[in-house]
Amino acid sequence: MFKKITITALGLLVVLGSVVGVKVLQISTLIGQTAKFAPPPESVTTGTVREEDWRLELASVGSLSAVQGVTVSAELDGKVVQIPFVAGSAVRAGDLLARQDTSVEEAQLRSSEAAVELARISLDRSRELLAKSAISQSQLDSDDASFKQAEAQADNIRATIAKKTIRAPFSGSLGVRLINLGQILKAGDSIVSLQALDPIFVDFYLPQQELAQISPGLTVFLAGDSIGPDPVQGRITAINPDVDSSTRNVRVQATIANPTGLLRPGMFVNVVAQLPRARKVVVIPATSVLAQPYGDTVFVVEEKADPATGVKSQVVRQQVVRVGEQRGDFVAIESGLTPGETVVTTGVFKLRPGEAISPQNDLAPDAQLAPKPGDS
Repeated sequence: MFKKITITALGLLVVLGSVVGVKVLQISTLIGQTAKFAPPPESVTTGTVREEDWRLELASVGSLSAVQGVTVSAELDGKVVQIPFVAGSAVRAGDLLARQDTSVEEAQLRSSEAAVELARISLDRSRELLAKSAISQSQLDSDDASFKQAEAQADNIRATIAKKTIRAPFSGSLGVRLINLGQILKAGDSIVSLQALDPIFVDFYLPQQELAQISPGLTVFLAGDSIGPDPVQGRITAINPDVDSSTRNVRVQATIANPTGLLRPGMFVNVVAQLPRARKVVVIPATSVLAQPYGDTVFVVEEKADPATGVKSQVVRQQVVRVGEQRGDFVAIESGLTPGETVVTTGVFKLRPGEAISPQNDLAPDAQLAPKPGDS
């Protein structure tokens, strides 16, 4: 009985040993394969670091204002009897906008004109009589004063009629009509907005330290959602002689051609003043930069030979850089890169230092200094 138990135990030990041996062999094989395993190269796009001349620019936010703009208002009290203009139309200087009731003034004018005529006849008669020494000089002076007084009274009535006949003070575009026929207007009541839109002003502010770099005649570019994909060009025409004591900014005004009337007073726009000087900068696509807690980095592409086989492959080296100004799809690199180096432009988020890459530059996006993205 004991002999059978011993044989059985030995058999179990042999089977268990065989299983353990097989598993140890399998694990050793897997460890060896893992040690020899090399991940496939990551597919990325690459680009060359290059040097460019960038014109120096000063950016700000501006507000548009009309070269001439006013809300036409009534000067005197009166009832509206005529509104010949069409809201939203263009008018020329002197065009009739509204007429108030002047029936009383017109009657007074006829009476005053009759008085003027009578005073003129009396003055002419006095001159003839004075020439014959039939009256004194004082009588002639009195008749002359009466004539001038009658003329002044008539001119006063004409001026009242002219003020109640409201005309456009300059050429421009009208806004929404704010009055109705039969409405009793008080002095100062608004009638319609009148704006001269071509050209148009843009007012913006720049820090006082930039004052030495700007002067009348510098080119400015306007951009914004209301303008469209193409920036609008203008020139600086005025610079305030004083600096705002609370913000230490100086007010600058540029004049912009606006033949289509697309730009309207009150709009805000992005303004870029282009300085006459340029500087050389090292630029790469902005997608090359990977933000890190310790600073911005890029992956520089290098060739590395396998020590065993001698086969060369492309690997990446992580490089800390100092980022400068960004324009469009490109960013200036102040330090960390030199022109001619190759950097990864897309796919940087999935890379590790020393990792092999496989450039697929046929898939690279078209980076531009002045991109014009379409509506999505």
